[in-house]
Amino acid sequence: MTELSPRRETTLASYQRDAAAYAAGIPVDLPDELAGLMDSFVTLLPPSPSVLEIGSGSGRDALQLEQRGVVVRRTDITPAFVDLIRASGHAAHVLDPLRDDVGGPYDGVWANAVLLHLARDEVEPVLRRLRDAVHPGGALCLTLKEGDGEAWSAHGHVTGPRHFTYWRPDPLAETVTSAGWSLESLSSRVAESGQPWLLALATRP
Repeated sequence: MTELSPRRETTLASYQRDAAAYAAGIPVDLPDELAGLMDSFVTLLPPSPSVLEIGSGSGRDALQLEQRGVVVRRTDITPAFVDLIRASGHAAHVLDPLRDDVGGPYDGVWANAVLLHLARDEVEPVLRRLRDAVHPGGALCLTLKEGDGEAWSAHGHVTGPRHFTYWRPDPLAETVTSAGWSLESLSSRVAESGQPWLLALATRP
């Protein structure tokens, strides 16, 4: 297995160090726009669907998905997040979607605010792997920070540096479709912090 890039290694170390503080700082309730996106995602799934969550983090989104009747496989590349989720009584697995076997087949993939830590040219290969891990007709939910270029940032409850790649709608749409997904919707929202986000829903043909 190849080693993590220095960029990903540094970002992972920052999350590993401050995982508990990050999880404690996540609001229990979803922002309205994200809750609406989750509802739209669930409508694309069959009854009692199985969903792979990439980047479970605090575990909040998985709980919200389960309230909507979804069976969730919780995963995160950060061992500290996996430990926190297990301590709360849920199964979870350490998984790097760029390098590890993601399993499946699933009915869908939930990837909220996680692939933004990948380099731009790493996103399409991951999306292609995730497409191969879902049934035909399976769904993808993907959120990324909107903007130009890439940057390091230390903010919020994570004190160490994290690397972010920013996206615009057209390049993201092209990347999603090039990875073999059919784009269902692509919209923007502005978080309370003022950061704009891109919200994408797609299905496997």
